[in-house]
Amino acid sequence: MQHRLERVRVMVMERKLPALLISAPTNRRYLSGFTGTYGWLLVTPTTALLFTDSRYLLQAGQQAPSFEVRQVVNPGNPFPTLLRDAVVELGLTQLGIEAAHMQVAEYRSLQKEVGAACELVPVEGIVETLREIKDSAEINTLKRAIALTDAAITAVIERLTPDTTERQAAWMLEMAMRVGGAEAVSFPIIVAAGPNAALPHATPGDAPLGTGQPIVIDMGARIDGYHADLTRTIVLGEPDARFWTIYETVLKAQEAALLSLRPGLLTHKADALARDLIVEAGYGDHFGHGLGHGVGLDIHEGPGLRRENPLVPSQPLRSGMVTSIEPGIYLEGWGGVRIEDLVLITDGGCEVLSQAPKLRR
Repeated sequence: MQHRLERVRVMVMERKLPALLISAPTNRRYLSGFTGTYGWLLVTPTTALLFTDSRYLLQAGQQAPSFEVRQVVNPGNPFPTLLRDAVVELGLTQLGIEAAHMQVAEYRSLQKEVGAACELVPVEGIVETLREIKDSAEINTLKRAIALTDAAITAVIERLTPDTTERQAAWMLEMAMRVGGAEAVSFPIIVAAGPNAALPHATPGDAPLGTGQPIVIDMGARIDGYHADLTRTIVLGEPDARFWTIYETVLKAQEAALLSLRPGLLTHKADALARDLIVEAGYGDHFGHGLGHGVGLDIHEGPGLRRENPLVPSQPLRSGMVTSIEPGIYLEGWGGVRIEDLVLITDGGCEVLSQAPKLRR
């Protein structure tokens, strides 16, 4: 954790700020190791404070040895008062706050208590930018979560029948991951059969999986806070020619992207590697989402691989990024196909981390 703390200190100094207040739970965990649900970090070039309440004092001391822990008491010694005292103690005149993660009411409370002594300066993306590049410990944990996800879907698919419902299949997948060692699922599992598969984020219901129709399964195991994310489209029985046309279009689009991913490639150009093939096949209007997203302590984090947008600048891929590659085609009334793998950007290209089998004609 210490190297992460030093890196964020450098970035804060580059913003010409004397201190940063971290309120986002995943950013807090990334920098300190603290997994409690309540707390704030205050980081300066020489100081690291962790504020939490009595429920987490012992845990904070164990998990975040690089931080001095200070107790919040509600009522009596609430966080805004503790922060004001720390600001005065450290002689801070400015304090960066995570604009994307602070509620208006929380900001007003801090401004009321701290504003007379210190200017609150909204900043964005400091810790998130660091988190885009995974260190070796993070990569190893992600690989464990991905391997567990691969094993679970492979085992469960063999047990599915046409009479199995979407909801039953989702529960079978969750049980397999939990029994295999997952602390939780990465997100609510998607199992969508037939026309339901036209909804990219469908909710499993009581529809049977049936025969000959597309079944989209989107799932992931979480281990030590890190998320896996995998999508496979399967069919029970024999699919028709239309299915194979759409499926092979999506598969070719994904393979084209995987072959060309490398450091320096701009994220919108990575998206285009797959999207152009889907457009050429006549399904461009049926691929609405981006090609992929970063995965780590959050199931969706940077980088975002999406179409070029002047309001959201593209960025170059960098070695150490872990991102999903998940093209899809969705047709109302028929269904959909999505294929998703997680990849690690390497100096020489990319390493495909997901190894669950894919359909082949």
